[in-house]
Amino acid sequence: MALLKIARMGHPVLLAPAAPVDDPTAPEIRRLVADMAETMEDASGLGLAAPQVHVGLRLFVWRTGAGGISALINPELEQVGEETELGWEGCLSIPGLRGAVRRASRLRFRGFDIDGNAVDGEAAGLVARVMQHETDHLDGLLYPMRMEDFSLFGFNEELARAARKEG
Repeated sequence: MALLKIARMGHPVLLAPAAPVDDPTAPEIRRLVADMAETMEDASGLGLAAPQVHVGLRLFVWRTGAGGISALINPELEQVGEETELGWEGCLSIPGLRGAVRRASRLRFRGFDIDGNAVDGEAAGLVARVMQHETDHLDGLLYPMRMEDFSLFGFNEELARAARKEG
């Protein structure tokens, strides 16, 4: 396994829609997923999409609630219900900043795992937020593009300092 270079905001790979993965079981996809998982862990991320490591393919990895890491290849997401939540997000491609983004509270997801098995299920809370954030990367979107209120966007240290003053 290897640590991969993470593309930062401004790099064109982050603004281009990613291509579908033709064969989820291909050895190069298995290797990419392993390298992405190691890179995400090393960077202390919650999720990582292939375009963030300069690979324009529709797949991402994320930390599961059980402390493991999963991959979803060619994901499709569908909002369940009308409820949304405003929550703070950061991004390995936008280091040092975070902002508040409105996302669906619950979603249904479909795709494939690295063994080529169809995967589907529902996600809520943080997992749903991470899946939506990573799928946005596959569509060429970064979280600031979804923000409604830029007064809720800033450097981590400044936001933490402001929160301490309020508390």
